Amino acid sequence: MPTHRIRARLPHASTQTPVTQITATEGVADFLEDAAHYPGGHAPAVVFPRDEAQLVSVLQEAAAVLPIGAQSSLTGGATPRGEVVLSLSKLTVIAEPAPTHITVQPGVTLTRLRNTLTAAGKAYPPVPTFEGATIGGIVSTNAAGATTFKYGTTRDWVRGLSVMLACGKLLDLERGQVRAADGRFAVETSTGTITVPVPTYRMPDVPKHSAGYHAAPEMDLIDLFVGSEGTLGIVTSVTLDILPHRPEISLILVVLDDEARAVRVATQLRDASVETRRARTRNGLDIVAVEYMDRRCLDLLRHEGADRRTRVTIAETAGVVLLAQVELPPGTTAAQVHQEVGRATAADAPDTPMVRLCRLLDAEGLLETTELAAPGDRTRAAELLAFREAVPDAVNRRVGIAKRTVDDTIKKTAADMIVPYARFADSLSLFRDAFESRGLDYAIWGHISDANLHPNLLPRTADEVRLGQDAILGCGREIIRWGGCPLAEHGVGRNPTKQALLRQLYGDAGIEQMRAVKHALDPLGKLSPGVLFPVTPDTGREEP
Repeated sequence: MPTHRIRARLPHASTQTPVTQITATEGVADFLEDAAHYPGGHAPAVVFPRDEAQLVSVLQEAAAVLPIGAQSSLTGGATPRGEVVLSLSKLTVIAEPAPTHITVQPGVTLTRLRNTLTAAGKAYPPVPTFEGATIGGIVSTNAAGATTFKYGTTRDWVRGLSVMLACGKLLDLERGQVRAADGRFAVETSTGTITVPVPTYRMPDVPKHSAGYHAAPEMDLIDLFVGSEGTLGIVTSVTLDILPHRPEISLILVVLDDEARAVRVATQLRDASVETRRARTRNGLDIVAVEYMDRRCLDLLRHEGADRRTRVTIAETAGVVLLAQVELPPGTTAAQVHQEVGRATAADAPDTPMVRLCRLLDAEGLLETTELAAPGDRTRAAELLAFREAVPDAVNRRVGIAKRTVDDTIKKTAADMIVPYARFADSLSLFRDAFESRGLDYAIWGHISDANLHPNLLPRTADEVRLGQDAILGCGREIIRWGGCPLAEHGVGRNPTKQALLRQLYGDAGIEQMRAVKHALDPLGKLSPGVLFPVTPDTGREEP
């Protein structure tokens, strides 16, 4: 029977040499900035614990710590502002996969997880775009990505967690065992019981949230830590559900001339896939994800030579590119796929997922502008995925160059918003109007299958950053009014605009409920101060 109470344990004894630490300026400098190019990073030291005992020793000695993984944060959440940087990169033990789950430490990268599971014929499908991210990082932000449409977010796949609290005690959590009762959890420690309140705000009814602390009646305690961005505890071990087999995937690159047509095609792909999963038919079209890149994204890729590096040729007149992942029945071969594609428009073509896809595209006049990477063609699939990943890379490089050469206060300015799918086209118009009315350069890409977009400013001046922030806040208000979430995947971090969006979403009362959770588990504000909640500049402590 589930209970709302759990007893914390002491850390396991250390068998390692003293904790590795960097204090030299040149060594620390490598850890002062994350992918958001958030300004002002500084830290007295970087430490690399290798076990629980070393981890607790760091917590006891430091006034404040910032746990980090790959520092791929897009919100400044992995940029230190005076804390000791606590790198989890040495916690990299990965267990042999069980039939339906695997247990790993937080420093394991998604690339290593994929390689381990591939060797065992298994898979972990809900990965974000960047495979260099660590397991601790994806749990910290409830990371999601393209495949949320079918497979959900990180939260949906976390079966168990071990979490070190700010007091140095650990919780070993297994899903379903500890659930809230009467709006609270009770954490029993050797020095007393910690009562943890459950927030009462209502979360938007959309597939993704990375917007502060999870809240639901009778929620699982695991879900309080997933997406908490390192502010409530430090993850030391994660047990993830996995697929017992590797799906057969084809990638489909579709080039279109205009936005409205892209939305129409994506909607048809989504509708067909929803029906396939509802009816559980083997022959139905099963789209795992549809990615969207606008004209400005394509301009950037051409300018940076990404089209040449990935051998993806896009006509200058192209307005939109869609990249879809199609899941095929187990055992489907590349030869079968190519044969089906060749016969797709024939009257006697077999009823297969690929034939259905080709006929859908043919009805839209898109077969001639579509490229397919069949199952097993790993080289071409990797090139198509690299083409998609090159978009945020190109934007981040531009932000970094502007920061170095124009104004060091320039930083990444982007939205990460999701709406109910019926409002997807409206959200595109909303973002374009917000940026263009202010004379700003921008690019939009994202996960059209989830109605989750990433409009990004291409800043030329610090003033444009401020205008971009204003545009995003305005969009956030409308997205919330539509029932969406203005913080879908990347979290909140230290970004003032995203912290303001969090307050827009839940109001002052919701923020105070989050602070009550934080104070219960971390009363001294030792873990990731300034992440989620602003800090007072002169004290470095979180604002009351």
